[in-house]
Amino acid sequence: MGIFSRLSDIINSNLNAMLDKAEDPEKMIKLVISEMEQTLAEVRSASVRTLADKKDLSRQLLQLEKEAAIWQEKAELAVAKGRDDLATAALNEKSRMQQSYESLKTELVQVEQALEKLDTDISRLQSKLNEAIARREAMLLRQSTLSQQKRVRTQIVRPDINSAFEKFADFERRIDQMEAEVEAMALGKNPSLKNQIEELVISEKVEHELAEIKKRQAS
Repeated sequence: MGIFSRLSDIINSNLNAMLDKAEDPEKMIKLVISEMEQTLAEVRSASVRTLADKKDLSRQLLQLEKEAAIWQEKAELAVAKGRDDLATAALNEKSRMQQSYESLKTELVQVEQALEKLDTDISRLQSKLNEAIARREAMLLRQSTLSQQKRVRTQIVRPDINSAFEKFADFERRIDQMEAEVEAMALGKNPSLKNQIEELVISEKVEHELAEIKKRQAS
């Protein structure tokens, strides 16, 4: 048995409440959409049949109108020829056509009312189906987003990645150790001869520039 037993069940259904109560919302929404699509197809088929009935009734009514008019003409001709008996028979046939016409006209009104209801039902059912499809798309998008987040987090906490970062940290510590050893080797050592000479040259140049400045200011 389907989720919905009647068309009104679908139209009056609360989709959110159904999904909230479902143990497996994804499976439930698929079943709901399938049921709605099947019902919509059945209602549309009924509409096609009803439209065909309307066209057939309209055609029959038009034919009855024509036949009633023909019997009216025959009755008038019979009266003109002095054949009241034939005129009466013709009018009886006309009356029979009119009775059939009124009966079919009543039936046509009922068919048109049924079509109006079917049109309303189809519109409301399509709206429900669109709502269900939108919910399914939202669920699929949410599922895809969560799956992607899970993959990213899984990559972040992978043991090999953590191991790689630990190796980088260990390598940096080793480099820091080597730099510290080099700097320690330079501690306490006297400046080289080259450095001492360079310092003398710089000092002499500075003294010369200072003397030049004083000389210019004294002039």
